[in-house]
This record gives sequence, C-alpha cells and structure tokens, in this order.
Amino acid sequence: MIGNAPFFVVGVLFLMGLVSLFLSKNLIKIAIAISIIGSAVNIFLVSLGYRAGGTIPVHFLAGEGSTMVLPTPQAMTLTAIVIALATTALLLSLIMLVWRHYGTLDIDEIRRLRG
Repeated sequence: MIGNAPFFVVGVLFLMGLVSLFLSKNLIKIAIAISIIGSAVNIFLVSLGYRAGGTIPVHFLAGEGSTMVLPTPQAMTLTAIVIALATTALLLSLIMLVWRHYGTLDIDEIRRLRG
C-alpha cells in the first residue's frame, strides 16, 4: 500500500538537508540542516521495519503465527532520537558561545574576525 513513498520522502529530506548544509553560511541554518538529515535517517529506519499487515512486536499480544513489524529498527530509532537531541543541544550551545564571542553567526565573518 505505501510502496516506495517513505523512501522518496527520505531521499528528498536527506538531499534538502545536505544541500542546506553545504550552501548555508549561517550556523543556525547549519544546525537545522543537521537535524533534518537526522530526521531523514529516522524515517528510513522506521520504513525498514515496516511489514505489510504486521502487528505490534509483542509475542503474547500478537498471537501465534502472525506477522509482526521488526522491533530492532524501532529501538534504533529511539536511540537515534535521543542522540540527535543531545547533539542538537550541544551544537546550539556552541553556536550561542560563538555568537557571544564574535557577535555574528556568519561563517565567513567569523573566519575574517578570527584572523
């Protein structure tokens, strides 16, 4: 039913984040691009675990012989979300320190001021 749509969305999000990461000169926009790339990876992991007609991955609730979705990509996605949250918090705190020190978030301006 869903076909390849999630993989198309993953590709579009990943490319959007990658293009923004390489073309942006603002540190906040770079942090947002990294978050978008992380979201694309999470959608990819969840899409890998999908099974048509699958039920919850709990054996005693699913019943005997039923098809279940894969629980490993779900666990990996939860771990990736926690890691992305910590990484984003660290990145934004470093960006705040750069702004306090240099008074700008433009990469070229920071390089020029640094010497």
